[in-house]
Amino acid sequence: QVQLVESGGGLVQAGGSLRLSCAASGNIFRSNGMGWYRQAPGKQRDLVAAVTRGGSTNYADSVKGRFTISRENAKNTVFLQMNSLKPEDTAVYYCNAGIVDNRGNSYSQWGKGTLVTVSS
Repeated sequence: QVQLVESGGGLVQAGGSLRLSCAASGNIFRSNGMGWYRQAPGKQRDLVAAVTRGGSTNYADSVKGRFTISRENAKNTVFLQMNSLKPEDTAVYYCNAGIVDNRGNSYSQWGKGTLVTVSS
């Protein structure tokens, strides 16, 4: 069984910074693509940023230039550095990872989410 555990959310003033972390643990052979999604109240869950195992990244237009995604393959961990935060960044942030387990099964795993609140 694989678990993703997010940390680093919280309350911050507009213009501030937060760094989210997500660590995958359990029956893991390899983690493939990893990413961060967010869901604001009453809205759908949208991609924020993603990174391949090789380090290629892509970002939602709304966060380009402000957020940076990175990962440590050896630790199956992904990070999201969020700078110049805006009130509209307020949401629950979810980690997602493509997992290959030790039995060769491939699937997408989600974390439980961490709340980010940006005050104006």
